[in-house]
Amino acid sequence: AASKLEVSMPAVVEVESGGTAKIECNFYIPGNGSYTYINWFYIDRNHRVRLCHITGSEILEENTDYKGRLLVGEDKALSISRVTVQDARTFVCQVGAGSHGLGENRTELHIYSELPSPHEDILCSRLSLLPQIAQCVSRNGFPPPNITWHKNGEQLQPEEKTVKILGTLTRESSGLYTVSSTLFAQVTREDRNSFYHCTVHYWLRGQRRAVESQRVNVTVFYPAQHVKLQVVPSSTLVKEGDDVKLVCEADGNPAPVFTFYKREPDDSWEDLTSLADTNSGVLNLHDVTKSSSGLYRCQTLDLDDMGQLEKDVELVVNYIEGVHVKMEPSSPLQEGDSVRLSCNAHSPVALDYQWRDEKGRKVAEGNQLFLSNLTFETSSNFSCKVIAPSVPGLEQSKQVAVAVQGKPRIVAISSPLYVRQDEVVNLTCKAIAFPRPSVHWNVNGTAHEYIENQHIASNLTVRVNHDLLRAGAMCRVSNALGVSEKHIQLLDQKTPESKGVIIVAIIVSILVVALLGSVIYFLHKKGKIPCGRAGKQDITKPEARKDKIVVEVKSDKLSEEAGLLQGANSEKRPAADQVGQSVVRC
Repeated sequence: AASKLEVSMPAVVEVESGGTAKIECNFYIPGNGSYTYINWFYIDRNHRVRLCHITGSEILEENTDYKGRLLVGEDKALSISRVTVQDARTFVCQVGAGSHGLGENRTELHIYSELPSPHEDILCSRLSLLPQIAQCVSRNGFPPPNITWHKNGEQLQPEEKTVKILGTLTRESSGLYTVSSTLFAQVTREDRNSFYHCTVHYWLRGQRRAVESQRVNVTVFYPAQHVKLQVVPSSTLVKEGDDVKLVCEADGNPAPVFTFYKREPDDSWEDLTSLADTNSGVLNLHDVTKSSSGLYRCQTLDLDDMGQLEKDVELVVNYIEGVHVKMEPSSPLQEGDSVRLSCNAHSPVALDYQWRDEKGRKVAEGNQLFLSNLTFETSSNFSCKVIAPSVPGLEQSKQVAVAVQGKPRIVAISSPLYVRQDEVVNLTCKAIAFPRPSVHWNVNGTAHEYIENQHIASNLTVRVNHDLLRAGAMCRVSNALGVSEKHIQLLDQKTPESKGVIIVAIIVSILVVALLGSVIYFLHKKGKIPCGRAGKQDITKPEARKDKIVVEVKSDKLSEEAGLLQGANSEKRPAADQVGQSVVRC
């Protein structure tokens, strides 16, 4: 057990600015004695300033800057509310215990302030190529933070002639601190892709923390060492009619001034700068032709050291020219003839040939097309399509007309045609020929001609009369090479009334025959008609009964009739006895 008065306090108390600081004071008095009084002080410029005096249950607060912010608890701990950075000082607790004497201890009160967002108050300046690379600023911190610099993620240390870091510390009226750090460094061409940032290190609640700024790239200026000139699109794909760009690039910063030239046939150089963007290094050539091919040059000028660089490129403009189609034989073609078409063209690249008809359908490949057994229907416009497979879109076409000549050929007429008297009808005649023929009719009417799939057709509107029914109509088609004719036959079509009369007559005849058959059948059943008896009956005898029905058969061939009658009666009699007699057999 201790033999004297002892006072214990925490060495340091940390409180965030604006919060409440609680400073505890614990003491021990030998023999469980009681204190006489307790005094709280703070140290200001090595002088003690009493805050309050405590005796028993009475607390006497002094008139200081802390008046109104102090509170003494039952455990005699001192609480200070709404602390600021000015409250960061030393506080003393003094205990008096009568005969046991006097004892005291002290606590350091630390005030800290949370750093603001690095995007707002931690700044890195992006500057040009100067000894000063960037500046980093941290405002309103407490205690003062520390700033470090990093390049591409690695921390930089001060080095003579290469890296220099200067810092400043400013205490604001609020008691908070502003810390500024400036980085100076030598840069090279390789640093054009480097990124710099600063890190602010500070204490918070007894822990060391850090916040980083955004990363910035430093602009580095350096002269060009290399220059490149290229054709866009690739020179192997350029064709007549394209828009072409010649792009010149240099690796200097800032970019140099670009100048463009084209070599002429006499080895002189034509200045094309008026067609170019000298800042971006692009020469625009619109709707290039075969004559646009040649050697082009890009020249750069660095305005700092006046150094020059140049680069050449060959521009090749692909083309197809001289497309020609030859027809053999070239003399006029007749139906049944054959013809050969040959297509040729010139180009610096390999060519393919296709043949297409007038509807655009591909009919053959290769530079020759052979057509045999020509007809009028074969006549058409054929085109030779020339294609450069290695240069997409490079193609040309040439048309040729294959005309088959001959006298007209009538391919269709409206014959035979069923008509009625006084009816208005259309007579049609269709033919094909080259040269184009004319159509004539031998009857009067209204004619209308039209072209249909290489055919010429004529419609003649006429009224049917007796002469037209009897003679018909003649279609005559002619051109300079001949004439063709065809006859159109007109047939009288019965009217529906006539057809009705005929049908009624047929029906009546059928009914009469049916009725007659019924009468005969009835008489036969009554026995009035002898059927199936052997022998004969003389139908000329006067005594013959009137109710007997007889049939007289006359014939010039008596012997033939006699034979037939004999076969019917199974009796053989002289032909003379059978004249004028016959047996009706049912």
